[in-house]
Amino acid sequence: MLENLIEYFNQIPSTHRALILAGGITLFWIIEGAVPLFSFSYHKWKHAAVNLFFTATTIVINFAFALVIVKASDWAVAGKFGVLQMFEMPTWVFMIGGLMLLDLVGAWFIHFIEHKIKILWKFHMVHHADTHVDTTTANRHHPGESVFRVVFTLIGVVVCGAPMWLVMLYQSLSAVFSQFNHANIRLPLWLDTAISYVIVSPNMHKVHHHYMRPQTDSNYGNIFSIWDRLFGTFDATPMENLRYGLDVLDDSTDESLAYQLKVPFDKSVKTDY
Repeated sequence: MLENLIEYFNQIPSTHRALILAGGITLFWIIEGAVPLFSFSYHKWKHAAVNLFFTATTIVINFAFALVIVKASDWAVAGKFGVLQMFEMPTWVFMIGGLMLLDLVGAWFIHFIEHKIKILWKFHMVHHADTHVDTTTANRHHPGESVFRVVFTLIGVVVCGAPMWLVMLYQSLSAVFSQFNHANIRLPLWLDTAISYVIVSPNMHKVHHHYMRPQTDSNYGNIFSIWDRLFGTFDATPMENLRYGLDVLDDSTDESLAYQLKVPFDKSVKTDY
């Protein structure tokens, strides 16, 4: 069965990747309507339009770098370069370890430094500007930030020595898990807490979207919650104490596409750094 999984992701069609992305958004969109975490008073389609625009630019940028990532993966595997290539291990250990390493280097680390380096933070502010966090927020990334993230994906592939089937598996899981933990869904508190010991749960990630520090600078995880617990960036602020957006931005601008595109270049936008 594991061999079938590897074979599938080794040659997964682009249409299947698109279906995974669209299917995740659709599924969590429906669940949000049934068991919402917060009852937003907003035009859901208008809100989604801005976020889906940024999703589209993210997809375009990822495809633009696709060949480079494939070449890097092939080079690392052929040359036995990278952490995963240094040791013999069972396939299931290789897969889980690889997913965790890709998550650490290609997602957690770039997310962490985006909060620490002023110019990166200004691009990342567009993601945090959303005042109605839902499943469409998952890929709300300024095109500039999408470039930073895909570069770190490339670094992660080389550092890990990840074959392409593992990269495709990670990216597919990453899309769905990000949609899940951004989704405006209410899980039983005991369930959300239990999930958060292994993967990033909806409540755990919502803390990261609080409008001010220190919560904003916590819970950087994408799939696995272990990294925040290990590096001391885990925060468990109760949901009733949260407010979305950023304290340095006007909430009314969060659905203005023109405004959001220029945020990284607007010197009047404060960063608190």
